[in-house]
Amino acid sequence: MTEDTPKPRGELAIRTLAMPSDANPSGDIFGGWVLSQMDIAGGTTAAVLAGGRVATVAVNAMTFHLPVYVGDVLCVYTEIEKVGRTSISINVEAWALRRGGTQRMRVTEGLFVFVAIDDNGKPRVVPGAGQEV
Repeated sequence: MTEDTPKPRGELAIRTLAMPSDANPSGDIFGGWVLSQMDIAGGTTAAVLAGGRVATVAVNAMTFHLPVYVGDVLCVYTEIEKVGRTSISINVEAWALRRGGTQRMRVTEGLFVFVAIDDNGKPRVVPGAGQEV
């Protein structure tokens, strides 16, 4: 990569292979599948920070830049944007490694908001809430 090549924000949270069962007849991966992978990655990151269960409460500013194809490796990166009393906002970016290639392309990005929940599904305080990220 050159200095001008964009790089993913945050840390790699998951990497998975786009399979034929995730695609339409033309070989384009369903946007819902990509969204699901991003939610899993963001939720995993939020759960570690929250020290337990979290629930997705919003997906803001979702943008699909490029399609994902069967055989692409989807790499999802997360970066914590904000920690509130019970909520965590996470920037989530999905990048694709095209089949047989080495160059990453940003395909999708969005801001996901999670709330920490207790065993009864009620909001709870995020440990260390109010501290800078």
